Amino acid sequence: MKAQKNAKPHSKDLRKGRFSAPNQIYSVTINIEDRIPVFKDFNAARGLINIMRNEQTLGRANTLAFVVMPDHLHWLLQLTGQMSLSKVLQSVKGLSAKKVGRPIWQEGYHDRAVRREEDLLSIARYIVANPLRAGLVKKIGEYPHWDAIWL
Repeated sequence: MKAQKNAKPHSKDLRKGRFSAPNQIYSVTINIEDRIPVFKDFNAARGLINIMRNEQTLGRANTLAFVVMPDHLHWLLQLTGQMSLSKVLQSVKGLSAKKVGRPIWQEGYHDRAVRREEDLLSIARYIVANPLRAGLVKKIGEYPHWDAIWL
């Protein structure tokens, strides 16, 4: 079997047991290759946000919360059933790389299906607080690349 270029040693392990269910809520993290801060650029970050919002316009995924960090994305979304999680993320990754003008994303992604009994609001707060924990801002209101339906 031929090794993929730039394949991470355990990236295939991320796919084990993965499933995609209509109306399921997922917490997803996608990293930029080599953690290069592509989204430090305001226009690149806003372009990614517009692409994510278009997934909702197209009826494929409802965004509950997100934060675009300089070198990765955290996204809490609910699938609508029109596309699988992998297809939605493939679309977002492909379109955003095209907008930036080059391949930018690390292979794969980390996802976690959210159980119904979990507190979505606390998950959303954790996601949008990433810039605070990273020391990028003192108050979340100072960071321009996040949103949540509850906040």
